[in-house]
Amino acid sequence: MRSKSDTLTPQLHNGEWRTAVAKYQRPDLRRSLRQIANTFIPYFALWYLMYLSLDYSYWLTLGLALVAGGLLVRIFIIFHDCCHGSFLSSRKANEILGVIAGVLTFTSYHQWRHSHAIHHATSGDLDHRGVGDVYTMTVDEYRNASRFQQVRYRLFRHPLVLLGLGPLYTFLVKNRLCSKHDRRKERYSVYGTNLALLGLLLLGTWIIGLPEFLMIQLPVLLVAATAGVWLFYVQHQFEDAYWEHNESWDFATASLHGSSYFKLPPVLQWFSGNIGLHHIHHLSPRIPNYHLQQCHDETPLFQDVHTLTLRSSLKTLSFHLWDAEQGKMISFRQLHATAPLRTVVPE
Repeated sequence: MRSKSDTLTPQLHNGEWRTAVAKYQRPDLRRSLRQIANTFIPYFALWYLMYLSLDYSYWLTLGLALVAGGLLVRIFIIFHDCCHGSFLSSRKANEILGVIAGVLTFTSYHQWRHSHAIHHATSGDLDHRGVGDVYTMTVDEYRNASRFQQVRYRLFRHPLVLLGLGPLYTFLVKNRLCSKHDRRKERYSVYGTNLALLGLLLLGTWIIGLPEFLMIQLPVLLVAATAGVWLFYVQHQFEDAYWEHNESWDFATASLHGSSYFKLPPVLQWFSGNIGLHHIHHLSPRIPNYHLQQCHDETPLFQDVHTLTLRSSLKTLSFHLWDAEQGKMISFRQLHATAPLRTVVPE
């Protein structure tokens, strides 16, 4: 089968995309400060309003949690840019802001920065899966897996786990733990973030009480975590995604054709910090989120990519396995319709 790398435009083959993105990579201090102000201030104000609303109706509290959760997603995008060193010109300033935003989003700055850098360096590489990505099995791997491994993978891919239990587990449990890939700096970052979160919990308990604190923070976190996981999922798990073994893998192709353009309504694009322009972000993570749309609009090279809308993105939940023969993601149903569940290996 012909590799998607073979269909690269001359501009990508020759690396001309580097020149195309260069002018968008410089942070704009005024826009960065404006984004900090219009994100953090409303978030803290809504948190306080949610506390006041507890005396009237918890339904009102939950309604405010939807908006606060959206703002927490936007805080995570600022955190994300800081991890790439793209939000502010100063590395130290990025680190300070990133650590603060990381605590608010229940995420360790240095640990996540490290795993996310691996994700960018290996996205779409079949031989380097498992760090900072949504784990994806190939058809052959699934066929030859044990029954237990197949059931576990099917559970992992079920929407109730992927978008229900999964987000809460990731931000409440997984982010509290060190991984085997962590170096000393990442481990200390996890410990520091956990201590900061414990301090916030104790402070919140002292000021407003533990039940009240949890009644506010948990719904906000659930909304933000679910939306964040969904955004990340649809940007790499669509039907015509890009997967290649390392010897055939190409960075530019993986970026432009292995990441979707999730075209959202303006309000949702604002809350999600333009992360839907994920193909450009993967090609050049040094571009601040507020320059991504301009880069896309002014560069025809970046407009011929896989585009998803809210409606079409729902279909991505039906894609579970990478079929190398067809060069696309398929569902469990498609697999069962065309081949036996297990491959029998002759003795």
